[in-house]
Amino acid sequence: MKNDQIQRLQAKSREQRFLNMMEQEFNYAPKIAQAILTEAQDCLLGRSGQLQPGQMRVVLLQSNAAHGRCLQQAATKEVTWTINAGETDHQIEKEQGREALRRIRVQRLLNEALEQGAVATQEDIAVALQVSVRTIKRDCAKLQKQGISLPTRGNLKGIGRGQTHKAQIVGRWLQGETYDQIGLHTRHSLSCIRRYIQTFARVVQLHRQALSLGEISLTLQISQALVKEYLAVYQQNDTPFCRQRLAQQLERLSRRPAEPKKGGG
Repeated sequence: MKNDQIQRLQAKSREQRFLNMMEQEFNYAPKIAQAILTEAQDCLLGRSGQLQPGQMRVVLLQSNAAHGRCLQQAATKEVTWTINAGETDHQIEKEQGREALRRIRVQRLLNEALEQGAVATQEDIAVALQVSVRTIKRDCAKLQKQGISLPTRGNLKGIGRGQTHKAQIVGRWLQGETYDQIGLHTRHSLSCIRRYIQTFARVVQLHRQALSLGEISLTLQISQALVKEYLAVYQQNDTPFCRQRLAQQLERLSRRPAEPKKGGG
């Protein structure tokens, strides 16, 4: 990415907006404003590389690791998993029960692994969630029966990367399902569904402004893999009905300030 492109993106970021406010409205010197921003980020988001509450690091096989090779010789990658997403998980458990929450976590961990360039097995998930492999196998079978694609290492073998649950949720919404209907089919909370759709709409908006994949990823703080997937869903659902539904969502977003991205989105 060129230096002028990076500077342009930085000027549009929430961080730069905060710095401008500190300097222009509160009359802080630039160095003091930057120090306040750094301290605020450390307190609210954690220091660089620091795990957030509910997260853990695991070592998984790289998503491009060849099948059929000895696992000890396969390329690996350390990824960060969100085992407990805090209030989001609490709300799902309260409304739908522990079993539904566990299945949401299965999808989330598989998705997070894929977005970080790795792939997990059912055994990896079982260890992380501290349940038996048999329990995870039952969960995966039930989710797949509902039409939910699960990017486990076994499923990806020979067929390539499948569509993640985020893209599937967006696709259902574009086809006319309400948040309640999507929640019933996928067992995701309404807040998660809303966040996925809002992020999708912003991806399309930035894409229409001719931003590159890297620029969109940097601006929205999501992976380039997810940007590609959302754009693929956008292209697959390029119909008058879907375009109208998307236009309405973009109009709603334009009437209010953007919300900060939360974990698991």
